Amino acid sequence: MEVCMLCPRRCGVSRADARGFCGQSDTLRVARAAPHFGEEPPVSGIRGSGAIFFSGCTLRCCFCQNGDISEGGFGRDITEERLGDIFLELAEQGVHNINLVSGTQFVPQIVRALARVRHALHIPALWNSSGYETPETLHALDGLVDIYLPDLKYHSADLARRYSAAGDYFDVASRAIPEMVRQTGAPVFDEEGILSRGTLVRHLVLPGARHDSIALVHWLASRFAPDELLVSIMAQYTPEFVRGEFPELCRRVTTFEYQSVLREAQRAGLRGFSQDTRAATAAYTPIFDLTGV
Repeated sequence: MEVCMLCPRRCGVSRADARGFCGQSDTLRVARAAPHFGEEPPVSGIRGSGAIFFSGCTLRCCFCQNGDISEGGFGRDITEERLGDIFLELAEQGVHNINLVSGTQFVPQIVRALARVRHALHIPALWNSSGYETPETLHALDGLVDIYLPDLKYHSADLARRYSAAGDYFDVASRAIPEMVRQTGAPVFDEEGILSRGTLVRHLVLPGARHDSIALVHWLASRFAPDELLVSIMAQYTPEFVRGEFPELCRRVTTFEYQSVLREAQRAGLRGFSQDTRAATAAYTPIFDLTGV
């Protein structure tokens, strides 16, 4: 009986018979596949990123914007062959890349689908994840993924445990991100200024947690040279999505909090992207209605 060890939780469930911590069986489940314009400029470009949103998640973030699919499990079951066809259909629509959103729980199926159509897919494949990944799972993606777009959520184990039920988050992500950079090398842009290869690390500033954000900035600056990766400091935290009793999260990030993290990233020499604090809206959340599935 094959048991699931794909994510750092290593829950050991036979997903042919039961659902893992991620909430999913071993059948691919997708909630949306369509051009997406809410990523960083060199990812979305002018034609959009071909985002495929997979159901389920290996974290339990209490503020998740995609809760309907990450915890609610909304989506449609599809075959590996259909997933490969979706890749090609999105490419035909002119998107800049194939954006695989939160697919850790389906890595074997995604790998086979990518390998089947890779010869006909002439745009980069992008792995968009929480950063909560094992080296073994990332090794399976080596040579198939051109761009990594991981989160780096927490430095503090206490915050990670409280908000995402993953006290080992930083220990895990701090090993995963170097592996991503090893695979992709330094960022490369095409003639349109679109990212064609590389790693872009995202960090969402949370209310009351700017010192944790600054600790992550310092770790990135100490671990990587400025030209090895890109960093996106995000201000789009939206309290409307909070589930549970977390009174400290029931407000937006202040301009002071966000700017203090951004200034520290600039002082540290990190290269990348920032957001206007007006980005803290639900506008970045796509409609999960099975479009393109």
